[in-house]
Amino acid sequence: MESAAGKRPSIVMEATGHYHSPVVQFLDEHQYLNIVINPLISHNAKKTNLRRLKTDAADAHLLGTLFYYQEFEPYKKRGQHLMNLRYLTRQHESLTGMYVQAKLQFQAILDQVFPAYHGVFGDLYSKVSLRFLALHPTSKEVIEMSELEITTAIGRLTGRGRSVSWCLEQAQTLGAAAKRNPFKETAFSSHLISMKLLIKLLLQYQDHLATLDKSVDSWLKSC
Repeated sequence: MESAAGKRPSIVMEATGHYHSPVVQFLDEHQYLNIVINPLISHNAKKTNLRRLKTDAADAHLLGTLFYYQEFEPYKKRGQHLMNLRYLTRQHESLTGMYVQAKLQFQAILDQVFPAYHGVFGDLYSKVSLRFLALHPTSKEVIEMSELEITTAIGRLTGRGRSVSWCLEQAQTLGAAAKRNPFKETAFSSHLISMKLLIKLLLQYQDHLATLDKSVDSWLKSC
């Protein structure tokens, strides 16, 4: 085309999610004018054609026809910060959805193993709550522990973040919950395996989401 016309041609393509992005990047690097057409525009144009052919050649011909009959602006490159923010927010949304699903599965199993555990800690999904439950998932295990052992275990999980009195209060609440729990032991050992796996998954999701939150805040400040 360049040899025949004596100048560089304009490149017209249809937006295809993330697939056209590397092509656009290549064309920009080689200084080609590229125009990205919204798929809705090309789809509506196909409806007006009596002969609705669906081939690569026909689609390419249609895009060329649209280029000559309509005025399209060249593809506008979004700023690097904006694109990074876009990808990060999409990743955050996807990860949040998986985190919610894991929480629902976890609750379903907890209700069959240790339903009285709800409300022991202020936040069921806090790291202290999840890690303690991973170590002692049944009310029988909690009942067999002394109040001092429970307090020490909670204190070890919190580090220096909580006072001894707070750990003791949680231990007393946990002991009372274990005594009123309807299931002293679970009938299905598979529930305990699933619970530990889900707890590990929930903690990983929390760490990943915290990292993404920091990244999003950083990009917002730099934009």
